[in-house]
Amino acid sequence: MRLLFLILCFVLYSCSQDKHTLKIKGSDTEVNLVAELAENFHHFSPKNYISISGGGSGLGIASLLNGQADIANSSRELNDIEKKLFTQKNIALDTFVFAEDAIAFVVSRELPLDSVTTDQLSEILTGQMTNWNTLTGKPMKINIYGRQSNSGTYEFVMKKLKIQFSRNAKEMNGNAQILEAIKADPSGIGYVGAGYVLSNRNKTNENIKVLKISAPGDQMAYSPLDSNAVFEHSYYFRRHLFQFIRRSSKEAAAPFIAYEKGQEGSLIIRQSGYYPVKK
Repeated sequence: MRLLFLILCFVLYSCSQDKHTLKIKGSDTEVNLVAELAENFHHFSPKNYISISGGGSGLGIASLLNGQADIANSSRELNDIEKKLFTQKNIALDTFVFAEDAIAFVVSRELPLDSVTTDQLSEILTGQMTNWNTLTGKPMKINIYGRQSNSGTYEFVMKKLKIQFSRNAKEMNGNAQILEAIKADPSGIGYVGAGYVLSNRNKTNENIKVLKISAPGDQMAYSPLDSNAVFEHSYYFRRHLFQFIRRSSKEAAAPFIAYEKGQEGSLIIRQSGYYPVKK
């Protein structure tokens, strides 16, 4: 598997003091994609260097607030507390929605279940439903694998379903760790970025299954791996992927942002399992 320096850092090497070096931190959902974009951008513009690390949307936003990043990758919008802190520090931001993604809910291939409703999913993730017997006829305790509270994916799922996660949910560091846990646990369920599943299709999918989801009022259940369902907004868990840019770094960031918006950037976004924003 191509590491892309996933968890820690991806650096297109330069002296850290180089004025052309951009620091991007944040969302684990976005780190693979942005690393791919940055690598290709560096070939296109070798005088511009970019360092990229993950750690979650909350960490990226905090790094932006503390002057440790020029751009924060985030799979959620700023919350009211964060907006207030940026205002108090007189830090102006630009917001760029550079791609869209869907959340995939994954289980083991051994689990005899192909789809769930959003209501059933809420019962599972809150801990109201604790055994798979109700849905599958197999008496197995449900194990939930999720993210930490500073994750944009965690917050997105919570808000979309209007729930609080079960206290028994296991907190994992990122997409890769969740998928590995599901592979090893026939009674587990977890949620990851669908783009991550699609871009690693041949390496991560041998022992997992992505559930189809039916939302209230839907006559059908849709898969996040169905690009038409996601692009046409039929799939319920579709979201924007944000980049928050310090206004003071706007000039330095402009060439990379323009690359992401351009034809080559859009192609990389599609090839990586994500969706360019409709113009």
